[in-house]
Amino acid sequence: MTGKLVAVAGGGAAGMMAAISAAENGAKVILIERNEKTGKKIYITGKGRCNLTNSCPDEEFFSHVVSNPKFLYSAIYSYDSGQVCDFFESQGCRLKEERGGRIFPVSDHASDVIKALNKRMGELNVDVRLNSVIRSVSRNDAFEIKLAGGEVIIADSLIVACGGKSYPTTGSDGSMFGMLKSLGHGIKEPVPALVPFNVLEKEECMAAQGLALKNVSIVLKDGKKKIYDGFGEMLYTHFGLSGPLVLTASSYYQKKGGGAAKLYLDLKPALTTEQLDARLLREFEENKNKDLGNVLGSLLPGKLREVFPSRAGIAADKKVNSITKEERRAIVEKLKCLEYNITGCRGFEEAIVTQGGVNVKEVDPSTMESRIVPGLYIAGEALDVDAHTGGYNLQIAWSTGRLAGISAAG
Repeated sequence: MTGKLVAVAGGGAAGMMAAISAAENGAKVILIERNEKTGKKIYITGKGRCNLTNSCPDEEFFSHVVSNPKFLYSAIYSYDSGQVCDFFESQGCRLKEERGGRIFPVSDHASDVIKALNKRMGELNVDVRLNSVIRSVSRNDAFEIKLAGGEVIIADSLIVACGGKSYPTTGSDGSMFGMLKSLGHGIKEPVPALVPFNVLEKEECMAAQGLALKNVSIVLKDGKKKIYDGFGEMLYTHFGLSGPLVLTASSYYQKKGGGAAKLYLDLKPALTTEQLDARLLREFEENKNKDLGNVLGSLLPGKLREVFPSRAGIAADKKVNSITKEERRAIVEKLKCLEYNITGCRGFEEAIVTQGGVNVKEVDPSTMESRIVPGLYIAGEALDVDAHTGGYNLQIAWSTGRLAGISAAG
């Protein structure tokens, strides 16, 4: 034992990994968790399956980080996805790889990830304090951590891994940002990221609610400036747009400050305008006496073909044989570029991660130690770092938590 007492605030992914790493390096560790159990947010990640990391090469990993990727070099290179997989396998949590390098438990149960972490903390005698809320933190020679029940913990080092503000019902309500401010840290205003869009065309989206589009592409623009473009899956909801493509786009939208923007959807990215026009012409030739809405069935899924014709300014019941060349061009144009007006993002309740948090310039990237308060370490979503969906954000939590734990143990 180093003789050091390390307190960890937060029993999520970063906090548990930090506690394990500090204990493995000889420290006595107390983990303080406000919920009735650890890993509450992990339980709901990946729709309850927990996409715990991504197998992409380390060099590629940083291209999936939206905010401050360079800050993460030391953390990721010192504890990458391969080492994360080795850890969980060693604790009896068997893993599998799916499309896009996404890693899941073989069982498809996020609870197995939590069990592995709790098992290792138990082996290392980490003192886990559940239902414990931190009321204040002060530092003189050591950290004085006052809990809601009146208990005071005196620790040599403190690791803050309380998350951001996303999914506040899991305990990450941003309350620790105020405490960090009181210790002198600058906080970049937290905003929801990896979150669905609200759109002006709400009624159209409501009519297509539940429709998932695969193999489509989008371009998000602020005026003439492109914010994001991507290819993949999109989902219509009762309020607007969601799905993997939109969630990723939202992080770049928030990065530029939100506000009005336009999303352009290409429903047929595999076809050029000329190829699509030729196909449409062929469909019209073969179905001359049918209504436009019925003919579009070969090009569009049910819910969308009902609302699409009005976008091209044509009635759904208009006979194909009476559609003009100009009208056909309008249909092609909308199939290749269906415009939606973004009015904003949904709230933290629906956000997968938080963008913003502790200013990374105030944290040593090689140790995760605060440059403002000696002995204070910050890990995970509390930092101003966020990434795409696909296991990248949890990898950031494991890597920064690991580095903070090792460093805090000294």
